[in-house]
Amino acid sequence: MTSRRRFLATLPALGATAALPAFAASQQKTTAERPTVAITESIPLRAGWLFRLDPTGAHDPHAELSRKDGWQNVTVPHTWQSMAGSPDYVGAAWYKIDFFCPPEWQHHFLRVEFEAVFHTAHVYLNGTPVGQHVGKGYTAFTCDLSATLRPGQINTLLVRAENTPSETMLPRMNFFDWANDGGLVRPVSLLLTPRIFMDRIEIDATQDLEMKTAAVNIRAIVRNTLDTPQIVRLSASAQQEDSPSEPSVSELVTATVAAGAITIVPLPPIHIDSPAFWHFDTPRMYSASVDLHAGAESHRHSDAFGIRSFQVRGTQFFLNGEPVRLMGVERMAGSHPEFGMAEPTAWIESNHSDMKELNCVFTRVHWAQDNRVLDFCDRNGILMQEEVPAWGPQTFKNTTAETQSQLEQNGLEQLREMVSRDRNHPSVVCWGLCNEVDGKNPRARAFARAISAEASRLDPSRLQTYASHTLGEHPEADMAGEFDFISTNEYYGSWSPGGPKEVRAHMERIANAFPGKPIVVSEYGWCECQPSIPPGDERRVEIVNAHTEVFRDFPAVAGAIYFDFNDYRTLVGDKGVGSFRQRVHGVVDLYANRKPSFQALRLQSSPIESLNLTRTKPTDFLLRLASRKTLPAYTLRGYRVRWVAYGYDNLPMEGRLDDLPAVEPGGSISLSASFSQLD
Repeated sequence: MTSRRRFLATLPALGATAALPAFAASQQKTTAERPTVAITESIPLRAGWLFRLDPTGAHDPHAELSRKDGWQNVTVPHTWQSMAGSPDYVGAAWYKIDFFCPPEWQHHFLRVEFEAVFHTAHVYLNGTPVGQHVGKGYTAFTCDLSATLRPGQINTLLVRAENTPSETMLPRMNFFDWANDGGLVRPVSLLLTPRIFMDRIEIDATQDLEMKTAAVNIRAIVRNTLDTPQIVRLSASAQQEDSPSEPSVSELVTATVAAGAITIVPLPPIHIDSPAFWHFDTPRMYSASVDLHAGAESHRHSDAFGIRSFQVRGTQFFLNGEPVRLMGVERMAGSHPEFGMAEPTAWIESNHSDMKELNCVFTRVHWAQDNRVLDFCDRNGILMQEEVPAWGPQTFKNTTAETQSQLEQNGLEQLREMVSRDRNHPSVVCWGLCNEVDGKNPRARAFARAISAEASRLDPSRLQTYASHTLGEHPEADMAGEFDFISTNEYYGSWSPGGPKEVRAHMERIANAFPGKPIVVSEYGWCECQPSIPPGDERRVEIVNAHTEVFRDFPAVAGAIYFDFNDYRTLVGDKGVGSFRQRVHGVVDLYANRKPSFQALRLQSSPIESLNLTRTKPTDFLLRLASRKTLPAYTLRGYRVRWVAYGYDNLPMEGRLDDLPAVEPGGSISLSASFSQLD
């Protein structure tokens, strides 16, 4: 007999690659084939790229366009630091691709979107600069191509990528603990739109739990690339995905967008009765669409969202008005030696499916994530804390006023781009301001305050926190107390001497220093990262079990995130070489092979405290289930019990599925079942 969440899905086997449509075929669409209201046509640029390293560090696009030798064929996403590349190379490299521009594209607007280039990109079309993205390696950006496009001809897109350490960007220099993978590390696409279009829509869905209604507020970011002002008419609709019901619609609004301008147009709220709330156990999704009309131009932009609230009250988290105590695990992306940061979709989904099997409902990450990660979390139910990549106490140590200002500006730019792209994801519930930057350093505090103020301006609906490693002594002096909840990284028994006794004292100090605030153990675990640390997974199992039990004794602990899911590739790794340079820290290895600690973490992260099965008659059984009252604790809804009876030669002979009634935290329930096919 096993119990499993009903939303777990079977993923395709890794290693199987679906056939991709030829790029030329995607260009055969004409204006006549488009719907009456045009949507953004996204044309992926995967195959057909040429790549070469450039140790000279030159900035001569014309030389690269005329160069015939030294190129190799690659598929994007791509990093030169994977196992098949040059894992130790740091510097500049070039990418180029040819594409044909149909004549009718001259009546549209064309951009190229890079979902991430680490860490600096200079972009050229036919040798002309069209954009740059400097020192922001984890956020998306677009470059306008229409002005330099050659309709009816072959066009050449050229990108110079660089991953040289920098004093003025985050992560700063080599002061960070993950892979420094350079390249076009996430997907690249051409975006074809009308000449007046919506760059994106911003969606805020608020609940009225008493009235069981929701209001969906949408803002359209409208761009007019024409040389005359345009009067635009906009209307919006929202509907639960896969629902037969009619969509809810907004009233029509009219606005004027100046020539060459970008304007934010708020739409009247859309009211939804009896909405389906998003929850990590029932991640119900909605879709919103906005239609724009301006003379002969029209455009439709759609995006997915969820209706949910995530709040702090006292020392607890509340999801949709219900108290929850959460557990999870952090994943370090880019750790497969053959993929690096250029991860394929199947690998991303496989890792996160394993995290769900670990009963992970809460995670955090050190940098803005791939959109495919957030899509998985949206649709499979993982709460996400996404962070600005300010990492390590060296980041703001002894910085000059000029360097401090540059780092702050870079952090603000990365925050703005992260919030702009990710704010509609219901899985994202918190913005992390920085990690382990020394919470008692005045310069670190000044940076965090600036990031916090901007995050509050851009998105006041989400919580904020700082993950501190300096709460061991005088926690009241740490900046961690300035934000919505306390986040502490504790490594007693690994990076710091001690064990459960020291963990307990640590938690007591924090609870006393910040009464009335929730505490999240934002990292804990076991790293085989020092000469004195012996190899083996046994100690990791001990840490998982002993430390988690201590956390349960503190009512103010609202969450705990184990660090980490996987052994991870990192430029400061003490094990392995080349693309295998790593820290051994995870419950799975670089290839996601499970260690014994995987099962230990899975059991500790389960909201079910105990399952007891007794045989009451030769063919009858009684199951007693008890849920946890403390970490992790939340109401079990929509769960099922799977019964399987084994008979002849210990083979499965009979089974059934029973719906489990709702079980509150600390509650218990009994279920019975009878079977005929038993020896």
